[in-house]
Amino acid sequence: MQEHSDSELISLFRDPDRKNYAFNMIVRKYQERLYWHIRKMVVVHDDADDLLQNSFMKAWKGLENFREESQLYTWLYRIATNETLSFLKEKKRIYFLPVADVENELSSKLEGDEYFDGDDLQLKLQKAILLLPKKQRIVFNMRYFDEMKYEDMAGILDTSVGALKASYHHAAKKIENIIRGD
Repeated sequence: MQEHSDSELISLFRDPDRKNYAFNMIVRKYQERLYWHIRKMVVVHDDADDLLQNSFMKAWKGLENFREESQLYTWLYRIATNETLSFLKEKKRIYFLPVADVENELSSKLEGDEYFDGDDLQLKLQKAILLLPKKQRIVFNMRYFDEMKYEDMAGILDTSVGALKASYHHAAKKIENIIRGD
């Protein structure tokens, strides 16, 4: 199957006869990357799967008005990030849990996750990431795991490159200290 550029996919989407085909291609192109972006924040497979579906439903509704001022994947990441942050905020509100309790819950779910096949060091890393403040966790995941450029992250998170570099630096230092046991 041919890999279409984002602008080709958007053009196809705007053709009423090819709209479903184009969107299916967009989902295929980005679903795995977005799934893992979400999964690193919520840990639980079912939650990540639901959030991915919600993100693509929002994308379906909004793609008609997408102005191509940013890249398609940047726009999709922003939707997925916002959906995930809203989910975490709602979870905290519904259960009246302090943030630390939500992080502890996610950490314990990580240990019992049948899909997690990492070694002890990977488990330590994932648990350390969960201890980071939300923004630092997102920035760390996007930079470290997704190898995303700061400029792209700035577009997704609507912040400056300098602020992102600082967040990443602080996150990396905190993780290093946690893993070393400092």
